[in-house]
Amino acid sequence: MVQRATLPEPGGAQAQRAAASLVALLGTGSRYVALLVACLALGGSLFFSAVLGWLPCTLCWYQRILMYPLSVLIAVGILRRDDGLPHYVLPFTLLGAGVSLYHYLLIKTEWFPPPPCRAGVPCTVDYIDLFGFINIPFLALTAFLLITLMMAVAPLAPFVEPADGAADAGSHALRAPAALLVYAIIGAVGAAFVIASRLV
Repeated sequence: MVQRATLPEPGGAQAQRAAASLVALLGTGSRYVALLVACLALGGSLFFSAVLGWLPCTLCWYQRILMYPLSVLIAVGILRRDDGLPHYVLPFTLLGAGVSLYHYLLIKTEWFPPPPCRAGVPCTVDYIDLFGFINIPFLALTAFLLITLMMAVAPLAPFVEPADGAADAGSHALRAPAALLVYAIIGAVGAAFVIASRLV
């Protein structure tokens, strides 16, 4: 019995290469998207309280406690080229998403009794209400979920170690082109915060 050799489809190899490059791009870019989202969430919450004068409630403080370290963690993880970055970030984002979801449902539904917020602003205050469903806890929940998704995708493209060895890897990482993107994201969000605060 003669076996026929099957030829690969002409587009099959191209499709596999395209899929592999898309996965690599998503994995590599996901860390930077997570950093951008974390910086925007940090800048946005500071803008709401420091510029607009909106006092945060107790649940808002919990969300801030879980969001603020993410900018530093993600930036340092990118600069150190740490493949374990999702392990450090995901506990913060998953807890933050839970608090944000609870806060959102507390404001938008009557499923939960109001918490005993004894000091400052009640946790049911709704400073913004866009389109009937977008408020500050919704924005925080979106940020936490986006960062969680980006950290879930990040392991698809692990960092590639520099070929010149690890002797000068630490200082090289701070000057690498990838580090410039980290600095640009932080600088752009900082500049946007300053410009927006002067316009108000």
